[in-house]
Amino acid sequence: MPRSPLQLAVIGGASCPDHHRHLALEVGRAIAMAGAVLLCGGRGGVMAAAAEGARAAGGTTVGILPGASAAETPANPHIELAIYTGMGQARNQILVLSANAVIGVGGGWGTLTEIGLARKQDIPVVLVDSWQFSRPDGGEETGLLRADDAGQAVALALQAIQTRGSI
Repeated sequence: MPRSPLQLAVIGGASCPDHHRHLALEVGRAIAMAGAVLLCGGRGGVMAAAAEGARAAGGTTVGILPGASAAETPANPHIELAIYTGMGQARNQILVLSANAVIGVGGGWGTLTEIGLARKQDIPVVLVDSWQFSRPDGGEETGLLRADDAGQAVALALQAIQTRGSI
């Protein structure tokens, strides 16, 4: 049975340059405007900016945090619902499996693992100014999309979800 409303995960660096912060803020805003719930890792950088954008637009934000408590890993102030996993980086699996689609903004190694985990489970991923990939066999990677801006990223994610049939 499909989830309602849609849940879109935003992934990216816990610290980020200003242009990724701005992109993430706009992605969060666009997610809220689309009526979807924003999921993220609940910490700083891209995660905080996306949650801030979603909250500013009246959206709902959920943080999937690595620590066992707020004392161990406090959520950023824009997270409405904090889920403490006590699982460290393994929480990345929970994050991507809870999403209908994943949007990556910039990012480092943690972001790369989330991209891989999502694609392994056939969850669509949209990247904005993020990792570049090529397959060793030269084939085309399906389910991994590129966007030029925040609005396009959310539109592509929603389209991929509909095409996948998970709504």
